[in-house]
Amino acid sequence: MDLYDETTDPKHHLSNFKSRIYLADASDVTRCKAFPTTLTKASMKWFDSLPPRSVTSFDDLSRKFLMRFSIQKDKVKHAPSLLGVKQEIKEPLRDYIEKFNKACLEIQDLPTEAMIMGLVNGLRGGPFSQSISKRHPASLSGVQERAEKYINMEENARLCEPSWRPGHSQSSKEKEREPKKKKKSDLKGPGDITLILL
Repeated sequence: MDLYDETTDPKHHLSNFKSRIYLADASDVTRCKAFPTTLTKASMKWFDSLPPRSVTSFDDLSRKFLMRFSIQKDKVKHAPSLLGVKQEIKEPLRDYIEKFNKACLEIQDLPTEAMIMGLVNGLRGGPFSQSISKRHPASLSGVQERAEKYINMEENARLCEPSWRPGHSQSSKEKEREPKKKKKSDLKGPGDITLILL
C-alpha cells in the first residue's frame, strides 16, 4: 500500500487502508496503531501532534484524518471539462485518442453523446475531423472503428517519409532546394545582374 503523502485524496487512502486491515480482522486498537504506518514523514507530523488520549476509536481517528487533509480531495470532473482536451498541432491521432480516453475515465456517468462531442471538438483539422464532420458517428464503436482506420493511415504515411528513418534528417527535396537558395543569395544588389543556371 502506498504511503499517504498529502498529495492525494485522503478518502481513497483511508478506504484502501480499511479494506486491507478488515481482511486481517484486526481490532479497533490494532487499526489505530497500524494506520500511522501508512503515513509519510510530513503527514506523520500531524498524527504526532494529536494530544495524548484524544483518539477514542478508529472511526474517531478516521474523522480527524479526513478533516485535516480534506483540502486534498480529488476535484470532481464533469463532461464540460472534455472541451479542454485538444489535439496538439503535431500530436498523432493515436496519442490524442489515448489522452482523450484518460480524461473520460476521470468523469463519472459520462453520456456517450457528450463523449463523442468532446472528441470531435478537440480534433485539429485533418482527414479524420473532415470525415467525422461529414458523417457524424452515432456510437462510440463507430468512432473507434473510423479512428483506427485514420490512425493506421497516419502511421503508414509516417513510415513512408524519408525523414522518418534513423539518421536521415533531411528529405531529398530539401537537399535539392538548398543549393538554389545559396545561388540566389549570391546576387549583389539591384544593379548587379548575374545569370543563374538552374
